[in-house]
Amino acid sequence: MNIEQIYTGCLAQGAYYIESEGEVAIVDPLREVEPYLKRAKEDNARIKYVFETHFHADFVSGHVTLAKESGASIVYGPTAKPSFDAIIAEDGQEFQLGKLTITVLHTPGHTMESTTYLLKDEKGKDHAIFSGDTLFLGDVGRPDLAQKAANMTQEQLAGLLYDSLREKIMPLSDDVIVYPAHGAGSACGKNMMKETVDKLGNQKKINYALREDMTREEFIEEVTEGLLPPPKYFPQNVKMNKEGYEDINEVLERGTRALSPNAFETAANETGAIVLDVRHEDEFVKGHIPRSIFIGLNGDFAPWVGALIADTAQPILLLIPEGKEEETVTRLSRVGFDKTLGYLDGGFEAWKKAGKEFDTIISVSADIAKKSLEGNEVPIFDVRKESEYKSEHLLNAKNTPLDFLNNHMAEFPKEETFYVHCAGGYRSVIAASILKSRGIHNLIDLAGGFAALKKEGAAVTDYVCPTTL
Repeated sequence: MNIEQIYTGCLAQGAYYIESEGEVAIVDPLREVEPYLKRAKEDNARIKYVFETHFHADFVSGHVTLAKESGASIVYGPTAKPSFDAIIAEDGQEFQLGKLTITVLHTPGHTMESTTYLLKDEKGKDHAIFSGDTLFLGDVGRPDLAQKAANMTQEQLAGLLYDSLREKIMPLSDDVIVYPAHGAGSACGKNMMKETVDKLGNQKKINYALREDMTREEFIEEVTEGLLPPPKYFPQNVKMNKEGYEDINEVLERGTRALSPNAFETAANETGAIVLDVRHEDEFVKGHIPRSIFIGLNGDFAPWVGALIADTAQPILLLIPEGKEEETVTRLSRVGFDKTLGYLDGGFEAWKKAGKEFDTIISVSADIAKKSLEGNEVPIFDVRKESEYKSEHLLNAKNTPLDFLNNHMAEFPKEETFYVHCAGGYRSVIAASILKSRGIHNLIDLAGGFAALKKEGAAVTDYVCPTTL
């Protein structure tokens, strides 16, 4: 038996490779399927099943392409209604994989089709669960993403999740290994642990949602409390996962076309494409194409694209560091952004050499900014998450979280100079690029963010531990 977790940090997503006696199952694969095919070939094995724990909202799964390329059967749990051929398994149905058995445990609540797959070893002993978004480490899946499809309230779905956990998962042995679909950073839950694998017994001790004495009412209240609105691209990803999507090779071929500065500019004007600059924030600050949006590859790239651009049908033109063309298009496709039209050949230097107009962002270091902060001379906008802000923030700073920047546009001064900052500099440059694209140019980025300002001795509020908020 061979089980491998293939974890993608940008999406905080875990896919799984399971092999026994030359037969392979993949659980919740990413959009690009070549790594799974290559791995199976190295093991001289064939991919027999692609198990999907549910219709994912935060990424586009590779199930359709992988089944086509490998001949594997796609398996969903009860009630799933995909538009393509798949096995819709019954609760308790078993699938043989070499000497292993995989049992379907229907665990609705996160979504109605949500399913946990119980892996039994060659002796028939419960070994592990692949829990999808039903059970995370330290948390459970949010019950508000499937309300429209299920025609139910989030409270009703939370009630189903309570039943699923107590009837299907908690009765399992403490030594069963938990392999979740996501870890810390995913928008599919609230407070996931940074670890990505654990024993069920430990989760029973530390996961608030698995308390033995917890009532149904208490569970519903705690699971639904503090849920932020889901990113707007989530329903579009669900649709793609249910109905299918364009082959990633076609997406890559189109998205990695090199365009001269003139062709790039023409394409932007004729298609209404967003110019997405994925370089490092320091480079963007020094010079960028006017009205382009910055979201750097070095951060949580794909989730931020999904949250801020939102419409997966939006045409995109790319400004990319040399050699990162395929990586960028691939990472965009993971969250359903398939309409990439090409990239600027030669990068920003080619744009300048062609005599094209460019823009910059004023950025000041923490030591220089501290003097203005002490005098309360310039308005300050903190684009970190609300929880970060409540934990500790600069005196007089106003919280305008990047996730919901569009809701705060009226709050930014139109003429008066103001500061914008985040934790370390990545998110504030994203925010600055969006503001400048809307015609708001009277901003100054605080380089190094809150961390640098605090280190420099800027006045901040008393610290409050985030877990107590």
